[in-house]
Parts: sequence; C-alpha cells; structure tokens
Amino acid sequence: MSVHPLSRERHGLAPIITVSSAALVFAILLVLVRLQWAPLESVDRGAANHLNSLVAGHSALVSAIKGITWLGSDGVLWVVILGATILLAVRRRWRLAVYLLVTGAGAIVLDPILKSLVGRLRPVVAHPVAHGTGDSFPSGHSLGSIVCYGALFLVFVPATRGRWRTAFTTVVVALIALIGISRLLLGVHYLSDVIGAWAVGITWLGLTAFAFELTRLNAGQPVTAPVTEGLEPEAKADLRPAVPQTAAARAVSHPGRVTASVGVCWILIVGVIVGIGELVTKDGNGNVLGDRTIPHWLAAHRSAAWTWWSALFSSLGSTIPIQLVILTTSIVLLARYRRWRPVIFMFTLILGELFAFLITEFVVKRPRPDVPNMDAHLPTSAYPSGHVAATTCVYVGLAILVFGHTRGWWRWLFVALAVIMPIGVIASRLYRGEHHPTDVLGSLVFAGLWLTTATLLIRPNNDVGDRRMFAGRI
Repeated sequence: MSVHPLSRERHGLAPIITVSSAALVFAILLVLVRLQWAPLESVDRGAANHLNSLVAGHSALVSAIKGITWLGSDGVLWVVILGATILLAVRRRWRLAVYLLVTGAGAIVLDPILKSLVGRLRPVVAHPVAHGTGDSFPSGHSLGSIVCYGALFLVFVPATRGRWRTAFTTVVVALIALIGISRLLLGVHYLSDVIGAWAVGITWLGLTAFAFELTRLNAGQPVTAPVTEGLEPEAKADLRPAVPQTAAARAVSHPGRVTASVGVCWILIVGVIVGIGELVTKDGNGNVLGDRTIPHWLAAHRSAAWTWWSALFSSLGSTIPIQLVILTTSIVLLARYRRWRPVIFMFTLILGELFAFLITEFVVKRPRPDVPNMDAHLPTSAYPSGHVAATTCVYVGLAILVFGHTRGWWRWLFVALAVIMPIGVIASRLYRGEHHPTDVLGSLVFAGLWLTTATLLIRPNNDVGDRRMFAGRI
C-alpha cells in the first residue's frame, strides 16, 4: 500500500509545535546559562538551597531519593534499553530495535557534549547530601530518563489498551518526573538543568520519531500518531510479553497453592541450612571437612596465575553478573516462548537464594577463615557462601530450562556451564580465603534442595507440551 508523504498532515501541527517549542526552550536556557544571566542564576540558587533544606537531616528520605535517582543512571538505562532491544530482536522487530539503540545512544552522546559546551559548575548547598561528578547543565539523569523511558513508551504503547495504557502512561510520566525532581532534592542540579534536559530530551525524541516515520513512509506503510498509537501499531502482538496460558497449563497451575507450597518448603530448607551452620560452628571440632587446614594450605600456595583466575570466577559469581544472567535469560525466554513460567522460575530461584543467604548468615554469624583474605571489607559473614549458592541456582536452573525447551546438541553447553561455573566459583572463594569448606557444603545443600523444590512445584517446562506454540521453533 502506498501512502502519500503528506498523509502525516492528519496528525495536525501539535507534534511539530511541541518539538519546536521544546527546542526553543532549550536554546534559550542554553544561552542564558552560558551568559550567567543574573535573574536565572538567582532563581536557580534560591531553589537549590530551599530544596536542600527540605531533605537535609532526613537520612531515610535521602536514601529513598537516591533510589529514585538510581533509576535514571546510565547503567540502569542501558540495561533497560538493551533488554528491550533483545526482546524486539528475538521477535524480529528489527526497525524498532534499531530505533531504541539509536535513540538511547543519542542521549548518552548529547549529555557530555552539551555539558562541555556550557561548563556550568554544580550547585553549592549548605548541607550536601549527595555528590555529582562533571558539569551541571543539562542534567544527565533527567535527559537520559526522558529519552530512554520515552522511547520505550513510544515502542510498547501499542501493546496496551484501556486502563493498562493509562497505567503505563502514568508510570512512565511519573518516573521521568520523579527522577528529575530527585536531582533537585539531592542538590546536584539546578532547576534550569532539569528543565533544559527535559526540553532537549523531548526535542531528540521528536526528531527520532519523525525519522522513524520517514522509514515507514519509504516502506509504503501508514504513519500514525506515535504518542497515542505507538511507532509501529501493527507490531502489538509481538510487543506483548506473553500469551495467555493454555487450558492444559491452567489445569495444573494454581498460583495460590503453588506459592504457599513454595513458601513452606523454603522455610523448611532455610531451617535445615541454619541447623547445619549451627551444628558445624558450635558443636564441630573446628576442622570439619578441613575447615582449618584447607584455607591455610591454599593461602600458602597462592600464585599470580591462580589469583587471576580466582578473581575472574569470584567476579562472575558476584551480584551484578548474576543479575545480568537472570535478566538476559528471562528476556530471551519470554521473547521466544511467550510464557511467564520460566521467568517466574528463575526469579524465584534467585530471590529465594538471596533471602535465605541473608537470614542464615545473620543467624549463624560465622567468622571468615583466619587467613589473609583477598577481598577486603566484606559486609557479611562466612556461612553460607552466597556466591556459590547463587551461581549454582542460576546456572543449573538455566540448564533445566534449556533442556526442557530445546532439542539441539548445543543444550549440552549449558549443562557444561552448570558444572564449570559452580566449581570455578567454589575454588575461587576457598582460594581467596573467604569461606571454609563447610560454608560451601551448606550452599550446595541449599541449592540442591531449592532447585528441586522450585522445579517440582513451579514446573518451568510445563508449557512445552503445547506443540502449537513450539511447532517449528525447536
């Protein structure tokens, strides 16, 4: 179907006026800030001092505000953009995937360039509660959040209808607004920094949306209103994360009963792990399974090569890499098979492990081995090993999912990972003097019991039986 280029006039002038107005606001603020216009400087400094006085001395409030501002950091924004891009790529919505990457990258590039052009210093307030690096105008958090979350809105709004669209719109707008306000309350940006960032962000979003419209026109596709209908309305089926459960899946799925069963089993498993820890630390002879001799032997035989390998595996078993594996796995499984069950399985594994670890280490309070440890200032005690438990749960859980959803030879690679990664992390934690052998044993017992429980109760591969869904994909 061919569409005349002038067909976009049916949108009216509102989009062009909005983007042009935003560009004009930013240009005016850029000039005034660069010239250090006295009235604007006075308003900015007065607002900064007033807002700082509202939160100074309230540590809980400051912590909450920092949590909000974290959602606008480059790391979080890139994880969100890349996750959405993976989902779109798996669904073969390549144009939308490229749009997200280009739009998000534009915000990352614009921020340092504009900051260097203006060279404005950060606010100086009476009671600093946070510290910002680099120049002040425009606010990078505010610019990044309005561009990235705004782009996600334009891409995924076709998948929502009715009250869900209202909720989606409200969440996105509120998130963008709160991130900008958080920068003001923390005293790291002036009011004009945030308004300028929003203005240039709207301008960049408008330009990229117009460019996307041109690609549709060149392909002979109709152009719709992006804010209300999204960039690619016909993609709504592929933008929805999952499809409803089949009758067979619903017949064996009782969320309330499954949740209760998982909760009861988790409590019992935690009780077993705490009991093992108490038994080893209070009733053992101090050298159960070589708790004293093995850490001392390893500490006496350290070398540069083994230290490097231990650092690598220890890092791979830490919080951020584990979270990235969980997130990437969940996105790929959800995008390809459109089922929530595998995602719920993975998140249940890691959340159950996390809370079990925190409770157990708090109750047992076992000191680290009495050898020079290679990771200073560790906040938790030795029993159990969170690295080992998390790595085992995640990689064995991933192997269970891959084996259930695929039939290719390469699924054995995930079995190999499920063996190599826990062994590597175990060796690294013992080598670096962070854990006793019984700490590792407790983690493996927990992982084995928890994996068995979650697999039997959640049944992460249950939907594989629906051959209509998987025909031609396995």
